Amino acid sequence: MTAAVRSPRRPRHERHEDLLTEVPPSRLGPWDTAGADDIVSSLTRLVTWRAGAEDDLARQRAARRVLQWLSGFEGRGWQAQWEAAGIHDSSWVARVQEAFPDDRVCRRGVIVPAMGGLLLRRVVLPSYRFLRAYRANTLLRAVTEEIAPQVFTRIRQTSAEAGLGQQHVHDGMNAIAKMVLHTGRDPDELTGEDVLRFRAMDMHLSSGRSFSPTGVHAAWAMLHRAGIISGPQTLLESLRRGQRPTAEIVDRYAIRCRPIRDVIVRYLDERRPSLDYGTFRVLAATLAGRFWAELEKHHPGIDSLHLAPDVVQAWKQRLSQLAPEHGGGQRSDYIENLLQVRAFYLDITQWALEDPSWTPWAVPCPIRRGDTVGIYKKRRAVVARMHQRVRDMLPHLNTILDTAEDYRTEQAVLLAKAAATEVDGFFEHVGVRYQRAIRKSSTGRERTPSILAVDTTSSELINLSRREDEAFWAWAVIQTLRHTGVRVEELLEITQLALVSYRLADTGETVPLLQIVPSKSDEERLLLVSPELAHVLATIISRLRDANDGTVPLTRRYDDYEATTGPTLPHLFQRRNGWRNEVITGGTATNLIKLIVARAQLTDAAGQPLRCTPHDFRRMFATEAVTGGLPVHIAARILGHHNLTTTQAYLAVFQDDLIRSYRAFLDQRRATRPTSEYREPTEDEWREFEQHFALRQLELGTCARPYGTPCKHEHACVRCPMLRVDPRQRSRLIAIVRSLSERIAEARLNGWLGEVQGLQTSLNAAEAKLAALDRAAKRPGPVPLGLPTITGGKP
Repeated sequence: MTAAVRSPRRPRHERHEDLLTEVPPSRLGPWDTAGADDIVSSLTRLVTWRAGAEDDLARQRAARRVLQWLSGFEGRGWQAQWEAAGIHDSSWVARVQEAFPDDRVCRRGVIVPAMGGLLLRRVVLPSYRFLRAYRANTLLRAVTEEIAPQVFTRIRQTSAEAGLGQQHVHDGMNAIAKMVLHTGRDPDELTGEDVLRFRAMDMHLSSGRSFSPTGVHAAWAMLHRAGIISGPQTLLESLRRGQRPTAEIVDRYAIRCRPIRDVIVRYLDERRPSLDYGTFRVLAATLAGRFWAELEKHHPGIDSLHLAPDVVQAWKQRLSQLAPEHGGGQRSDYIENLLQVRAFYLDITQWALEDPSWTPWAVPCPIRRGDTVGIYKKRRAVVARMHQRVRDMLPHLNTILDTAEDYRTEQAVLLAKAAATEVDGFFEHVGVRYQRAIRKSSTGRERTPSILAVDTTSSELINLSRREDEAFWAWAVIQTLRHTGVRVEELLEITQLALVSYRLADTGETVPLLQIVPSKSDEERLLLVSPELAHVLATIISRLRDANDGTVPLTRRYDDYEATTGPTLPHLFQRRNGWRNEVITGGTATNLIKLIVARAQLTDAAGQPLRCTPHDFRRMFATEAVTGGLPVHIAARILGHHNLTTTQAYLAVFQDDLIRSYRAFLDQRRATRPTSEYREPTEDEWREFEQHFALRQLELGTCARPYGTPCKHEHACVRCPMLRVDPRQRSRLIAIVRSLSERIAEARLNGWLGEVQGLQTSLNAAEAKLAALDRAAKRPGPVPLGLPTITGGKP
């Protein structure tokens, strides 16, 4: 079997390989044409030259030997002679020693600092490769004192004001010092391109590694904070590639037939406005890569969309199978690829009826309709698997919630104990003995402000700050998904501004609402905030305020799917990354959920470890809501679905015949509903709507069923999931539980077995509500959110 053409890996960030030229011809130091005597005599005027030195004269003679050795190479000026000597690593020391074998000042301990003096005077401007090999931190510190020290002082001050840690400032200053030595510019003359060139060159010298050199991100932030460079606030934003032009995406597949390449680009440009960027990339990969590039690979010289039957059959066979290096077997997206190619041909044929320029490409479609009929069976199988996943997870939902709550509490207590312990001191938690630790750099600085501890039993060094942070955000993500049913991208876009309150004019009751910004369906919606969700959001806001001087930091969220960066907003799901706050990514949210599920040690029906994703909580939310009595069309509005069929696919326990009957009932009711109902409500109708909220008050709390919907449980409120128990009624709920237990015992004693089942159902529901009330009682007091208020009245 022949392997299909694979999509070239799309680089996540720009590598700027066009900036790898290290030494532009115009780059020369200020002492390039000066004489050796003048240069050596000027070294004594360096602020750092005599700092702690006892052999000043020896270093001057060593510097003279270096210049004498350089003068033996061809070139006009010291920089040209330096380049002619090819000095890019530490071998220069041995070469100078070989040139002056009898001179004792050429020993390494003297000649290396002498070279440092020449670099500080910028007699020569070294390459980044040389600076990597030089390995003298004293030189980089001296740069900040010798070259524009007032500018370096300003950079350090503004960096401290921005919240950069000591280690980040140290690494950033070293990176800036290297750029100053290499470019020959003062620090306030550096540009964003200089930072990008430094990053590109370091990655190139490190055998093409994918991560940036130490200190480059801090250097960008420090220079930007000091007002030296403009553009994005972080280096990461400047490296993100964003949405690429259609032609660039297609050209990754190196299509040799230019006319076919052009028609694919033109077709994709026509389709692009109606597609999101992620779907568009998939379509481009199918048409340009798996379809045409694959055909060119096996049929060199092919130049027509009108394909022979044997060519089409061979291509379908290759497309249906995975390559051996990927395990072989049937390709899961085979039919989807056929549908995209079929749409390509049929769209061109349709467009040719209106635009003659498409006519030369309107040819018979090689994909028959019968080739794609399996898509319906596949979609049903996907829905069935999805339903089974929900059935597997729903019984474990409370276990996941409890595990997240317990893990968060445990790590918070452990961190508090460690913070109250001196470094190298011991403390215990849940029978485990720990020792407070600290991690230092080679220069003696504390590398991280995080609280560290060593498990004395396993000798494992644990970052307690990181663990507590992971535990908290895992709890926050799980709880918010569980109570809202939002998509993961909608979760990450929640901001403090999305929380609003609506005050009823008659009763004065405040109803909190959560605004969900447009996502997949491009339609925003408002969700009623339950007390449980309000607690979660309040805890998040309180945590962010406590860590950021009483405010929620402004951040920008990068959408990996759309390859775009959003506006600066007070996002709630943001974490500290070094010195800056960043919005959590979808991958991070998934990993946090995996962390909790793994700790819960849950398995599916087959005994395999349970796999849980953020979207699974959306399906469980929909299933629980509908089975609890919420109408399907209301659930669809809450989930943001335009089509009721989409919501039906989320419901794991809803029967098909029930859904069809309900849809038929809705269609009939809407067909016979008088048009007078589609009008603005009158004052009386609006007053009745507001009074509805006052009628929700019950013995144990408040009924949360939607307006205009009847009670699905015949006012059996203890059993109803819509009952929101008032904490002040806890004693009454305990009395109900005690009464139900006594009635069950009496029924069993008298043989009234028909009563036992109903009473037991009510008892289970009452005990569940009592447990939920007790969990809520452990939460901290209210947090002022500063919500904007929507006044009552007619909308």
